[in-house]
Order: sequence, then structure tokens, then C-alpha cells
Amino acid sequence: MFKFLKEVVGGSGTGLKDLPYNIGEPYSSAWGSWLHFRGTSKDDGSPVSIFSLSGSNAQDGHLAAGRNGVKRLRNVRHPNILSFLHSTEIGTVDAGSPKVTIYMVTEPVVPLLDKISELGLEGTQRDEYYAWGLHQIAKAVSFLNNDCKLVHGNVCLASVVVTQTSDWKLHAFDVLSECDGSNETSSGQMLQYAWLVGAQYKSMELAKSDWAAIKKSPPWAIDSWGMGCLINELFSGMKLGKTEELRNTVSIPKSLLPDYQRLLSSMPSRRLNTSKLIENEFFQNKLVDTIHFMEILSLKDSVEKDTFFRKLPNLTEQLPQQIVLKKACLFETSALEFGSASAPALTALLKMGSRLSAEEFHIKVLPTIVKLFASNDRAIRVGLLQHIDQYGESLSAQVVDEQVYPHIATGFSDTSAFLRELTLKSMLILAPKLSQRTFSGSLLKHLSRLQVDEEPAIRTNTTILLGNVASYLNEGTRRRVLINAFTVRALRDTFPPARGAGIMALCATSSYYDITEIATRILPNIVVLTIDPDSDVRSKAFQAVDQFLQMAKQYYEKTNTAEATEGTAMGISSIPGNAGLLGWAMSSLTLKSKPSDHAPVASVSSSALTPTSSNPSSVVDIPSTVPVRVSSTTDFAEPPAPTSPTSTDGWGELENGLDEERENDKDGWDDLEPLEEIKPTPALANIQAAQRQPISQPVSQKKQVSNLRSKSTPKLSKDEDDDLWGSIAAAAPKTSKALNMKSNVTDEDDPWAAIAAPAPTTKVRPLAGRGRGAKPAAPKLGAQRINRTSSSGL
Repeated sequence: MFKFLKEVVGGSGTGLKDLPYNIGEPYSSAWGSWLHFRGTSKDDGSPVSIFSLSGSNAQDGHLAAGRNGVKRLRNVRHPNILSFLHSTEIGTVDAGSPKVTIYMVTEPVVPLLDKISELGLEGTQRDEYYAWGLHQIAKAVSFLNNDCKLVHGNVCLASVVVTQTSDWKLHAFDVLSECDGSNETSSGQMLQYAWLVGAQYKSMELAKSDWAAIKKSPPWAIDSWGMGCLINELFSGMKLGKTEELRNTVSIPKSLLPDYQRLLSSMPSRRLNTSKLIENEFFQNKLVDTIHFMEILSLKDSVEKDTFFRKLPNLTEQLPQQIVLKKACLFETSALEFGSASAPALTALLKMGSRLSAEEFHIKVLPTIVKLFASNDRAIRVGLLQHIDQYGESLSAQVVDEQVYPHIATGFSDTSAFLRELTLKSMLILAPKLSQRTFSGSLLKHLSRLQVDEEPAIRTNTTILLGNVASYLNEGTRRRVLINAFTVRALRDTFPPARGAGIMALCATSSYYDITEIATRILPNIVVLTIDPDSDVRSKAFQAVDQFLQMAKQYYEKTNTAEATEGTAMGISSIPGNAGLLGWAMSSLTLKSKPSDHAPVASVSSSALTPTSSNPSSVVDIPSTVPVRVSSTTDFAEPPAPTSPTSTDGWGELENGLDEERENDKDGWDDLEPLEEIKPTPALANIQAAQRQPISQPVSQKKQVSNLRSKSTPKLSKDEDDDLWGSIAAAAPKTSKALNMKSNVTDEDDPWAAIAAPAPTTKVRPLAGRGRGAKPAAPKLGAQRINRTSSSGL
């Protein structure tokens, strides 16, 4: 501590190398004999400003005044006074003569004259900025005069500097002295270094050295005169050359002119107190009011805050951009981090942050956004996800994988469908930045669950997202996940846009499938959709069939010419028109004008759509709706709403949670089975039956399965390891002894034998009547013998 004080006031005699700051390039101007340099800290490289003052010996008058300024600046703290960091005094020998230099380190600032030239403001924006700056300097001077009973002595353009956030701050405290009229000795020490003040800046009593008049004057008299000099220099655009130039008021705003004249009154006692100056209407403008509101934000209630932040983005367009952006972003980031601002502040911050340079955005805005992902405020989470396209690309892969994704992942299982959908949409930007461990071990499990979500729009968007992020999966995961996700779930969904998305996803990812998968698993599932009740699904199905048949034909031609190695699985490039999935992700699911096109059924007389989600916006650009109770005289009936995604659907233990520690080797798409959550329409049931029965059935079965349709449930055989369809093939239906089926006879000419209605094998005698109190017998499978005991019952 003693060493530090010695460095501050007495000089340590050490070299410049002991200064913990690097001195950079000098600025063009500074107050008095000081030199102003740019600098950086040797510890962390943070920017600073370094002021230096040199003299021939320790008793030099400039050095004595400089020591006074350093001491005063270190002791006086105010938001509008320059912040002191460090100082030292170094003695050296220059060309055989001793030299003493004082170094003072402060926060990074720029001379006001340089800042004005850099901004180049004109008209109203210039006046608003000057009003804000003068407002700050007036508060600093008022603090010194009225609260501290100190006199600055030389308020002028050179004694004002500007921070990185465009705040004006007062410095140059070399002349600063106490002012106490009740103390006889105070007058002698009051302006000990008044000789440092330029003659053009001296008031009349100071120029005459009338200490008696100065003693009787109020403490603000000398500095009020200095405020008048500062106002004249600001609006005239040049430094004051002589006192007579203060009479030129052409450039002074009319609203400020009366107070300007009172500041320069010839009678010290009649000069305007600087605390009263800020009450002038010149200081009541949008810029001053906006920044003042942000400074006292913590004192405002929630309604005032929300109203302010909703208006702020549009308001900033009318204000000086260079000023308000830096100030507003600083206040908003602080308010969001400490919880004094709500979700509208986040929207305003992102909108204004988009006008910053990439470097400024990365330094000032991005760290706050990353911290906000840990917030429990649902409105904040929604705001972050809705605008993730504005900042997602700026996030590094490490930050996304370690800090952002763990918090976002909670939204996949949120009770709000709106938040689940926004979380799903955000993965389009964040998924490329995830590690393979996180991608396969966590994200795919969540997507597997969302593909059976109760909201049809979410199921559709999940399929779209899988097609988009397929390129980021490793080869083994792609082979295990994609076909199962697209064919078993998407193509069999009761929501037509979901089936259409499944077809398009298969086309867009066609380069990842070999010819065997195309021929045995993809084409059979797509072909049956060419008779889909929905016209859009049928159209996409025909396009997909053409694409995959073309790929099969190319494979055939290449094998015939021996260009492909025998036995090597061949990945064929997809057709360029279907290579980009993102393009159709936003438009292919747009609702059509006809209500019948929105339902999973074609040929319906009327339909009514009931919203099932509060989400007003969706990736698919359609409302989250499901068709309900459509009246129709045709064979197609509306399916009921999907059941809860937690029901058992044969896709593994998705309902039991996403415990990554117990199931880190599974992703939800292993050993897939057909979905049986809802009862399909007759037309859709035929298509799904054909999907489950790609292999022709015995002839006898064609004639004997009619009575089994309502009761029997297909089950998977346990011995299908060698079957190309594996776990997604449907087993033969259960039979009764009365059916007497022959399994060794097949009909190769009738591929629809599995779903055709058979003729009855026995004839049933008509019933003579029905008893009043008798209960009808439960229907049985196959032909049954009827034992009629009376004419009144079965």
C-alpha cells in the first residue's frame, strides 16, 4: 500500500516497464499539457486510456498541478466523471537532464472533439446528442459545486471526454479546489493553479483576480461561466479563441439561448446554477428521455417496462444510431441478465443487435443470449427460440453442445405444443453444431418421440427435420433410422401432410439408400400411396416412384455394363430437383383453398377443422389441426384424433422417458413395428394392409379372411431375421379351425389376395324370430352350427 501511494504522489523512480499497461498511439488533442494515449492492460488486453504529463524537475508547477488532478480524480466518484484506474510517477534522464513523468490510467475514452468529428451528426440528431451530453456534464458540475463544494475551474470542450458507450465525462481536475466562503483561508487556496486556465475561458472576476468577489460568489459561479463556454464551442464547432466570441449566439438553439445568457451573466451571483440548467426544454427530447428511462429501469413496474421495450425498436430508428444502439444494448443486456426486464426486452435487443457489426454483436449481445437459455421464464425461452435464426449462426459448436442444447432439450417434452414445435424448429440451425454423441444419444430419441406426438403438425415437422439433418448423421445411424422413420411412421400417418412429408424426405435423402433398400423397402411402401385418398399425397407418390424407378434402371444399366463392382452396395445420387429439403419444408404443407384437401380423405362432402394447438405459426405454414367427424356417403370415413404419444405403439420404450444413461445405445428407431394407435378409414386400411403384406398370400386365405377382419390383430413373427422386411412385415392373420385354410397353395396372379373378402364356407339358415328377453350371441369367427331350440331366440 505504501509503495502504491508513493507511486501516486511522490514517484517511485522505477522504469516504464513496471507500468502494468501498454502505451499505444496518442490522440490528436488533450487538455492543458497532458498527452492522451490509447493503451491496453498487460493482464487481459482490455483497452484503457493513459494520460502523461512531463516536467524538468519534481518541483515543476505543471507537475504539482498534475499531482493535484490525479489525487482529486482518484477520490471523486460519479457516473459522469472519468473513472480512475491507476497512476505512477517515473523519473528518467533524457539527454543528460533529469525528467519526471506522471502517468494516469483511466477507463478508455476519446476526446470529445474527435468523437464529434467521427459521428458527423447533423440537424435534429446532432442537437439531441448535444443535449444528452450537456445533460451529463451539467450533472457532473452540479455534483461538484452543490454536493462536494468544489470548483472545477476550467469547464470547456477540452475537459470533456467520451466513453465507448458514447457517455460524456468530465476530467482535467488539475485546477480543482475547495470552495467554502465561511472559511477565511479557503480563498487563498481556492484557485491555486488558476494560471493554467486559458484567458478566453476566465470569467471577469477571475480574470481580474478579484478574490473578494469570488469568495462572496456562489460555488457554481465560475463553473457556470465554463458551461457557457462549452455550449458556445459545441454549437459553433470550433474552440473558443477569445472571450468576445461568447457574444456570438447565432448557432445557439433558441430554446437554450435564455439560459445560455444567464450562465454568462456579468454578475456572479446572478449566474444560473447548473442544476437548474437541465430543466430547460432543450433537454426534453426522445434521446434523453429514452436513455433516462433505461437508467432508472429497475424503478419501473412491469407494465411500463413492457410498453417501453415494445416501442424501443421503432423508436431507435428515429434516434442517432451510433449512440442509442450502444447505450440501449448495454442497458438491455444488464436488465435481462439480472431479471429486471421481461421477454419484450429480448425481442428489442435482438432487433437492435442486428444493426451492430458482427464483432460488436459477438462481444456485447451473444454472451447474454447464452446465459438466458438457462432462464426458467417460458416467455424468455419462446423469444429465444422464435428468433434463433438471427443469432444461431454466431454460436460456436462448443457453446451449442455444452451450454445451449442441454437447456433447449427440455422443450421437447414441454406440455405446451407451441414450445415443443419451436424447439423442433430450432434444431434446423443448431443440429449441425452438435457432436455425434449428443446427436445420436439425445436428439434422435427426442425426435423419435415427437414423430408420434399428438399434434399432427409436429409429427409432420419432425419428418421434415429428419430429412434436413440426415447429412449430419453417420452412415450406421442413417441406415438404422431414416427408412424406418420415413416408411413405418411417416408414410402410415393419418395426417395427409405427414405422409407427403415422408415421401419428400425419402426423395431428398435418396442418395443414402442402396438398391436393395430401394427395391425391397422403399418402392413397395410408396407404390401403395399412388391410390391415397389425398390428391397431394398421390401426386408426390407418383413423382417418388418415377425417381426411384429411374435409380433402379440406372443400377440395372451399370450392372449390365460391368461398371459397378459386384456385391457392393451402391449409393445413387438423387435427382437434383429433390436434393434440397429445406425448400419444401416451408411451402409443401400450405393449406389449400378446398377444405377437402386438408383432411386425410378425398371425396368428402364437408369437413370441420378443430384447432388442437395454440401455435399461431408453424414450420409447415398450416394451423395445427386435425379433421373431425366428416359427414360423407362414400366408403371413406374420417379417422379419429391420434392417441397420446405415450401409448404403446411397438417402437420401443419411448414412453418410459429418455434416460440416456440406461439407453445410450438406442435412439428410438430400432426394431420398428407398424403403428396401431388409431383405427384407419376403409380406404386407408386397404393401403396400410398392402404395405404390411408385400408378399402374396395363399389362395385359400383369399376366400376365408372376411370374418377375421374385425377381430384378428396381426402380430410379428419372431423368426424373420432373413426376411428383407424384418420387423415391419405383418404376420399372417390368426385363423380358426373352421376355416380349414390350405397354406401350400398360392395365387401368383392376384397380389391383393391378402385383403380380398372371401366367400362363406357354409350356409346359415334364416332365423325365424328373436326373443324379447334373449341376448344376441357374440359373433364368432368362421362358419358355426346354429342349434335352434325355439322359434324365439338363437
